[in-house]
Amino acid sequence: MDTYHRHCIECNAIVNACQNYLMDNPVSEFDKVRRQLMTLDKPKKQKILVVDDEPDNLDLLYRTFRRDFNVLKADSGINALQILASEGEVAVIISDQRMPEMKGTEFLSKTVPQFPNTVRIILTGFTDIEDLVEAINAGQVYKYITKPWDPGELKAVVQRAAETYDLLKQRTEELRRANAQMALLSVLVEVAQDTSNLEVTLNSIARAFGESFAVDGAILQLVDNNRLIEIQGCYSHTDSLENWLARDPLTSEAIATKEMQVSVNVPQDDKLAGISHYSDTGVEAHLIIPITSAGKVLAVLSLQWQKPRALREDELKLIHLSAQLVALVLSAIRYQQPVHTS
Repeated sequence: MDTYHRHCIECNAIVNACQNYLMDNPVSEFDKVRRQLMTLDKPKKQKILVVDDEPDNLDLLYRTFRRDFNVLKADSGINALQILASEGEVAVIISDQRMPEMKGTEFLSKTVPQFPNTVRIILTGFTDIEDLVEAINAGQVYKYITKPWDPGELKAVVQRAAETYDLLKQRTEELRRANAQMALLSVLVEVAQDTSNLEVTLNSIARAFGESFAVDGAILQLVDNNRLIEIQGCYSHTDSLENWLARDPLTSEAIATKEMQVSVNVPQDDKLAGISHYSDTGVEAHLIIPITSAGKVLAVLSLQWQKPRALREDELKLIHLSAQLVALVLSAIRYQQPVHTS
């Protein structure tokens, strides 16, 4: 059996064990944290981009969709590319075909490499059959609409296009999450098999969590007798990461209650008002997870983001399951090499 498949089997076994643990030991803080995180994840209007060199048509398209979408508009393919460069991905692009400097199909083809999930619609008053067929066959155009268009028909087409975009994004995100979960669990399995170097182990775990959840900083710090000790592992995408957990109220509460603590939007969190280390380091979202075993806190895992951050329910579950595995690793380390505090 090769290494990959062995790790897959080990990861699945660990996940099943941790899930059984959670079923036998329900955690009320999980639901509490989940509700707080969900309040930040409010649905927003999808962004669409309309492109037409005729001002009247451009204004008509804007008025047609402004109630249901966040509508960006451009009067040429070149300007549309500039808007995409600054605004990022949009759900749907509606472009006129016959425009000076750049045809609609040419403009849309330039958007495919960077925004593969965006759904593209062409408006045409001409019979550019060859261009349209080529664009459709190449997967660059979802549908074409002839001018003059029927507003009701166009709205229905764009709504279906937006739903198609949502589905594509969902599938892409599911694949990314599955890969991230496997990568995280695989690293934790490897760490669990070799705990000879405590510092390397802690740093590897912090890095695994940091990369899986796109954090700006991650700290895994050991706890002894409900007090933080100096032994820790860190991860940051920058060169340095300040550790202020010893004076952080969320960390103190996590250790005292043995429950996850979170602030999804620190600047608007009254409980953290005036806490200088958040403003000094630019941290705007903080999730702190106590790593517990047999009723004792072995460590805390701090995940930090420099902008407000919502976590989906599946991400929270993965964090909680992985925390159970980390507890097993740290328990094994303490059994093999007891931690001495200075």
